[in-house]
Amino acid sequence: MKLIRQRESLGAEQDYRRALTILDAARGGATEPVLRVYQPRPTVAFGRRDELNPGFARARQAALDAAFTPLVRRVGGRAAAYHGGCLVIDHVEPDPDPKTGIQDRYRLFGDMVVAALEELEIPAQVGEIPGEYCAGEYSVHAPGTAADPQQPVKLAGTAQRVVAGAWYFSTVVVVAESEPLRGVLEDVYACLGVPWEPATAGCVADVRPGTTVAEVEDALMGVYDRYATYMGNGPVTGAAGTA
Repeated sequence: MKLIRQRESLGAEQDYRRALTILDAARGGATEPVLRVYQPRPTVAFGRRDELNPGFARARQAALDAAFTPLVRRVGGRAAAYHGGCLVIDHVEPDPDPKTGIQDRYRLFGDMVVAALEELEIPAQVGEIPGEYCAGEYSVHAPGTAADPQQPVKLAGTAQRVVAGAWYFSTVVVVAESEPLRGVLEDVYACLGVPWEPATAGCVADVRPGTTVAEVEDALMGVYDRYATYMGNGPVTGAAGTA
């Protein structure tokens, strides 16, 4: 499995288009399985339902006012926000029958994030929590934070896109600095008129203070290396770059 570790984000739109370019290569048989990892620039990724919402123009402006670039993605549900304190893992694989494993992938990759966090002694589990932003059955959450052990917080969201001959699975782990994300999401969701509970927007460092993106990345790469070897793709190999 080829690893692409971007040294820096290319920008919200460019990062997303790069993932779709890799997907196109995979569907044409022009690439082996690819894992791309990077820290994004401040972005609010809207879903198609958001784009059709009467309040979308105001929500888009609210993102811009908070210095987050608005992006409408082809995968995923409602609006999600991320920045340099997050880690994005884009996983692309050729597959002659990509539709068959859709739900299995959600379960598997959610469990892999949980396994990586548990290696850092961070309690986590897969499942939606009431009131979370961009709600999903396979979100990864912690049952509580260091400040409030009774308040569950979302730590990671996942989404996937399936095309003939390949699939693309994207995971965003929120590692640090949850406050700016919570703030922009409050403004965006207010404009969209979509109810949610801001207290559910947290990060890994809220659960285990001091946790860094590098630590989470190392733990995840270890889990993905075991996955790749088990699937017969060989170990995760590659180098840092801007691809």
